[in-house]
Amino acid sequence: MRICVYCASSEHCARVYHDAAAALGRTLAQAGCTIVYGGGATGLMGALANAALQAGGEVIGIIPRFMIDVEWQHPGLANLQVVEDMRERKHRLLTGSDAVVALPGGSGTLEELFEALTLKRLALYFNPIVLLDTQDFYTPLQRFLEHTIDERFMNREHLKMWSLVKRVEDVLPAIRNAPAWDRDARSYAAVR
Repeated sequence: MRICVYCASSEHCARVYHDAAAALGRTLAQAGCTIVYGGGATGLMGALANAALQAGGEVIGIIPRFMIDVEWQHPGLANLQVVEDMRERKHRLLTGSDAVVALPGGSGTLEELFEALTLKRLALYFNPIVLLDTQDFYTPLQRFLEHTIDERFMNREHLKMWSLVKRVEDVLPAIRNAPAWDRDARSYAAVR
């Protein structure tokens, strides 16, 4: 299984976020999953990749050229793919993935997550999307997305586009137990 992981490069967030990223990297590697992520060496990105590599896992990094120019890439990756820009990076991260896991992060992580959700809503991506809610990070987002449904910007069916889990050990079960996304989801992409 190839898991796309969206995560931050911040070294300054609380250690609990780094610890959860490392635990996820180990867990996915031990389960035989291939991790594809943004290719960075610091923050949650580094913690995820380092732990997965130490556990013998396969880790693929996809990084834009300008980040190589400032040496943000992870030096220990056997498979580091350099792309021209952020758009191509996002496309390559998601293409071929069997699931998405979003760890806490800033605007880049959230942008990647929202693109995956939008593509799923439009029936262009069908696989599970899991939010790892470390320290209740995604709880306000969950409430906000429910609010968008209450305010009739999305349909009630759209709540099935993602799962929210509190613990790393719940990520793989959430992926395995995610409801199949309807191939006809485009028919209810617009609010009814």
